[in-house]
Amino acid sequence: MSDPYESEISKAQQPKSKDYDFDLERVLSSVVLVRAQVPPDAYTASRMGTDRAGHGVLIGDDGLIATIGYLITEADVIWIVDANDRAVPGHVVGYDQVTGFGLVQALQPLDLAPIELGESGVLKEGDPVIVAGYGGRAHSLTARVISKREFAGYWEYLLEEGIFTAPPHPNWGGAAMIGKDGKLLGVGSLFVQQVLLADAPVDGNMFIPIDLIKPVMEDLLRYGTNRKPPRPWLGITTAEAEDKLVIARLNRGGPARGSGLQVGDFVVAINGRTVDSLADMYRKIWSVGEAGVDVPMTVLRDGDALEIKVKSGNRSDRHRQPRLH
Repeated sequence: MSDPYESEISKAQQPKSKDYDFDLERVLSSVVLVRAQVPPDAYTASRMGTDRAGHGVLIGDDGLIATIGYLITEADVIWIVDANDRAVPGHVVGYDQVTGFGLVQALQPLDLAPIELGESGVLKEGDPVIVAGYGGRAHSLTARVISKREFAGYWEYLLEEGIFTAPPHPNWGGAAMIGKDGKLLGVGSLFVQQVLLADAPVDGNMFIPIDLIKPVMEDLLRYGTNRKPPRPWLGITTAEAEDKLVIARLNRGGPARGSGLQVGDFVVAINGRTVDSLADMYRKIWSVGEAGVDVPMTVLRDGDALEIKVKSGNRSDRHRQPRLH
């Protein structure tokens, strides 16, 4: 099984051992390659593919690996390649729809030292970090935190405070964000482009703060999912355009299909309360109640205001669930 990340980071961007007080090579060796195979009939297969590859980070002596949830969602086959280019089987422990984290368990011993979890909350703008991919220094780069801010994703996802870094890592999915103390501070989620003040757009990555996995770790290990009451899910893709919220897609098999909503509708209110941003819309949807509740929506279509109720669902009900071992 070959490494799909063939493009190396330029040597000028690679971290250098002399710049750190910890064993850089040992810490970077905790980043592994994760390959996931998903059945063709899985709910996420059509949009996210059936053969997925990304990074994972060894966080436990027993072979527990943290990664990004979308990499392993609905996977029924997992392979892990360690720093010694040895492939071992694994299985999905669980994934959390709220934070976006996923956990994988290696089914054979990994001759690697796990990385210690740090405290992402202490990170500040301007702090230096290492963004590490599988493959050691040649696939890692030095970066800086350029912002910590809210992030709303069109797939009904809201992160209260994502960590944004630059320059970008070309293969960010599941990559490790490592602090100056050699501890894990986040897991890579996205490539992003953002504007800082009046400057030109800056390319970078968004990381999920490692602090968010700590409160849900026990649930993921025991049940394969976050045991908090599920949020109402509508199955819509919404875009922000010129300060307006427009429905761009009604997802296959989602609750919004057949509700009366149409692609092109502008969302102006939830439960009678005006919405002014994607994050605001999500918060107001989730405030109506738990998954299964009717969500009253006000939309504009051809200049007319329409009142439509969508009976929400639980997103996880559409997904194949991890098999508990």
